[in-house]
This record gives sequence, C-alpha cells and structure tokens, in this order.
Amino acid sequence: MRQFNNTPQAHTKGVTAPGKQRSYNEIVDFLDTNWETNKNDLSLATIKQLDQALGSLTQKVNTILVTGTNGKSLTAHFSTRLLAQEGLSVGTFFAPHLLTYNERIVLQNETVSSKTFSDLGNEVLNAAEAAGLTPSSREVLLMMALLHFRNSNVDVAILEVDESSHANPITICAPKIVAITRVTDGTEKQLSDETIQSVLSVVKPGSHVVCADQSKINLHAMQIAAEQLGGVWAMPIRKLAALAYPFEQLHGRCAALAERIAQIYVNSIVSNETSAQGNSLLAKQKGQRGRPTLEAKRQSELNPKRTLEQFWKETLSTLPARFQLLDKEKPIILLDNASNLDAFKNLLLGIRLLHYQRSLKGLAIILGCTENAVDMTEFLKLLRYFFKKTSGLVVVCPVEASPAQQTGRSWDVEKVTNDIKSMKIKAVSAANFQDAFKAAQDAVDERQGLVVITGCASIIAKYWHHKGIKKV
Repeated sequence: MRQFNNTPQAHTKGVTAPGKQRSYNEIVDFLDTNWETNKNDLSLATIKQLDQALGSLTQKVNTILVTGTNGKSLTAHFSTRLLAQEGLSVGTFFAPHLLTYNERIVLQNETVSSKTFSDLGNEVLNAAEAAGLTPSSREVLLMMALLHFRNSNVDVAILEVDESSHANPITICAPKIVAITRVTDGTEKQLSDETIQSVLSVVKPGSHVVCADQSKINLHAMQIAAEQLGGVWAMPIRKLAALAYPFEQLHGRCAALAERIAQIYVNSIVSNETSAQGNSLLAKQKGQRGRPTLEAKRQSELNPKRTLEQFWKETLSTLPARFQLLDKEKPIILLDNASNLDAFKNLLLGIRLLHYQRSLKGLAIILGCTENAVDMTEFLKLLRYFFKKTSGLVVVCPVEASPAQQTGRSWDVEKVTNDIKSMKIKAVSAANFQDAFKAAQDAVDERQGLVVITGCASIIAKYWHHKGIKKV
C-alpha cells in the first residue's frame, strides 16, 4: 500500500451558537420536510453564508465531484477504493440514500454512525440558526458531509452530484477534478447546450475535467464548454476496466473513469503535496537510465509489483445494496436502481450476460418507476426487443413518493401493465412490493431462477425493508 507523509492539517471550526440539541429523529424530520427550500435559488446565497459560518469548509477540503446521468455512485465508490489503496484518507458523499440518511456520508468506506450524524446535524443547523438562515436539506447534508471530512482530516472527499443544475448547492465547491459519467437527456440525440452547461456547472478554473461519455460530438461540445470555464480537459475514457466477467460490460466504464480520476489526483495533485513510496498502483514512476541491476531484478522477482489488473480482479464490482447480485439468495436477486432508458439498456445487457455465464431457470423483472420517468414508447420497444430473445415475466409495481430519494409520484400500474402486454410480453400488476415479490418468486425456479428488482431507489429500498433490513 502506498504511504504518504501527511501531517494533520490544522483547521479552524466555524463559530456556532450552542443552540438546540436535536435528536437523530428530529434531524431526519427536518431533512424529510425541507427538500423544496431554496430549490431555485441561483444566487446560492444561503449555502454561501452557511459555508462561511462553518469556517469556509468548501475551501478547506479537497474535493472531487462526480456528475452526469448514469453510474455516479459506482464511479464514486470505485474511486474511493482506488485512492484508499494509495494510502489516502477518503470521504465519500453519496446521493440519494436507500434506507437512512447516514448512507450519504462515508469515511474510508464506513458509513457515519447515528451519533456522529446527529452531532454534525446539530452543528450545521445551529450555525444556520445563529446566522439567521433557512437552509434546504441538500444544503444541510452537504455541509454535514464536509464538516465530517474536515474534522477527520481527509486527504480528499468524493462528492456525488445528485442533480446537474446551477441551483445545486454543491456548485460552490472548488473541485480539483470533475468527473462526468455517461450523459443522457432521455433521447438518443445530441445533447443540448443547456444540458451541457448544467452538467458542467460544477467546473471551476483549474478543475481537471474527465468524461466517460462515448459520443464524439458531445465530448467536443463539453471540451469547449469546460475550457471556457477554465477547466483542464483530460483525455476521455476509451476502454473498459478489467473487471471480472460479466461485470466488465456492466460496470467497466465506471471503473475505468474511477481509474482515471485516481490517476489524475495522484499524479497531478498528490505528487505536488506529498512524497510517495514506489509501490503505488497509479503514480507514474520516474524513468530509469540503463538496465536494472541484478539486485533490482531479484527484488522485483521476490516482491512483484501489484498491478491495476490484479486490483480489479480482487475488487467487488458492485456497490453493496444499490447495484448488487445476490447469488446466494434463492432465487438469485439482481438489484439495479436503473431509472432511465440508457440505464435500462445496460441492465438488460447485464441480464443477458448473466444468462450466458450461468443457466438461469426462469426470469422475473419487478419494475417500479415514477410517473414520466421514461419515454414509454421507447421503453416498450426496449422491452419488446429484449423479450424476443429471452422469456420471462414483468411484474409492474407501484412506488412511494420520496423527495429524499428524488422519487416522484408512482406511475399508473394498470396502464403500464396493459401497455407491456400489448407488446406480447407476459406481465402482471401488483398492489404492493410484497405481492410483486411473491409473483416473481412463483414465476422462477427456487434455486436457479433470477429475480431482477429495478426502476428507482425507492423500489430497491422496498426489497431491503421486505427482508427486514433497516440499515444497509
């Protein structure tokens, strides 16, 4: 493992009034009810003042922002693991969560405890109250995460951008790197200037910008826009990381983007601030003149250098609870919170690859989406094409609205079921998740069948609640 000669950085905490000491549940209640506060405040006045009241956290924590449409959580997860492998202390801010708000704030792959979460929430809310501010849930959670990372002296914090918008409070950060995953606006057409500007709203002068999108037209437009904002454009991702089959095709692009993020950070930022040992996976080694000595060869043979390929082979290629293949369950469960056409295409490809890898006896897909989440005409075409070559059942399930998970009103279950049936696809509707899961189980082999649960974060959360899990 790479070791850095880091010394804890001194920091000055924001001066906050003692204020009220809220319980964990009181803080959760505040977060549940304040998602619409300051929603369209393009001036970002509240978050700027709150940041200042807490000691300018955005200036004291090195940040990497992961934005785009699909694969942000996986990219942040993989980046965290790579940078931790290099000996760095890494904080990660995920959005949204599944079961508890704690899941959003992670340090060295450990979710924040409820007590620490409460302490952070109280400090941020009391600072806001003392400054006469009424912050939104996004603003409070962002400050809680940065406060925790600052107090923990992390080397870098990786922040997932939940919504590409100039009104998103995360845009006040000054990221060292902006990573852009696959970008889609729900169509196959060239991205609009408005979409590109929204995605790049987090870029600041000097930010390294790297993208995993595969459209040359979109990449060119993003490069021009990033450079106009003062960003440093990096070579886009061209190939997949060497994850184990079948996850190379499913998550390989996210892993490749994470690899590039970590390489840029280690070689362009860390190398200027710290000294590194020679066993780094990512640091560029200085050139060596002449042939290596016999002793150097001997040491290399005795202690072979670990490679990125070995790292990926040893790395679990899923983000636990959100994107996960539970192959010990009976039947096998595949969780994927795909919620747009591009993500569904990737998911259906993954199902085919799993079927090639093992002989599945029965397939049932539990679909729970929000109203107008996808273009139904295109979605039905996608399902029809998939089920022409694969037999199975679609179980259409309602979802519950949840602002914290960016989940809107549930789609019309009966209408969607009838639309799917009109495509000559076997489909049934369910009144709730319990009924949907029972129908899916009954439709597949108990041991070698596959049940896929997908459509949004809310439907994935329903699975864990059904299993009796209250915290993931």
